[in-house]
Amino acid sequence: MKVRIVNTSRHALPKYETEASAGMDLRAGLDEPVVLRPMERALIPTGLYIELPIGYEAQVRPRSGLAIKHGITVLNTPGTIDADYRGEIKVIIINLSDQPYEIKDGDRIAQMIISQHATAELIEVDRLNETQRGAGGFGHTGHE
Repeated sequence: MKVRIVNTSRHALPKYETEASAGMDLRAGLDEPVVLRPMERALIPTGLYIELPIGYEAQVRPRSGLAIKHGITVLNTPGTIDADYRGEIKVIIINLSDQPYEIKDGDRIAQMIISQHATAELIEVDRLNETQRGAGGFGHTGHE
C-alpha cells in the first residue's frame, strides 16, 4: 500500500527498522527541547501529515524502550489517525517516572502502525443472542 506523506520536519521519513516490524518510529519535530516533569504531559509535534486510504487508520503507540527505561509513554494509546484527517501528527507524551525527562528534536517518541479496519453498521435490537459466557466480564474465568 502507498501512503502519501508531507514531511515538514528536519528528519527522514518514518520507516520500518526490520523486515518484520509492524510499526514505524515517529520522531519529535521540535524547535527547542521539552522537559517533562514527573506526571507531566505534552503534545509533541512530528512535522508529518499523512493521507491514508479509506478503510485504514494509523495507530500511535508507545515505544517499549522509553516505557521500561524512562517511564515515558503515549497517554491516549493507541491514538487513532483517521483516513480523513489531514492535520499534523502530534503525540501526547506523559512522564510516569519520578525524574524529569527531556525530549529533543529528532528523538524517537512513539511508533505508528497502519491498520485496515471494518466499518460496522449498527442494528438496534431489544436483546442479544445468548452465549456460554453471557455477561461475564473482567476476571470471570479465574486466574489460569
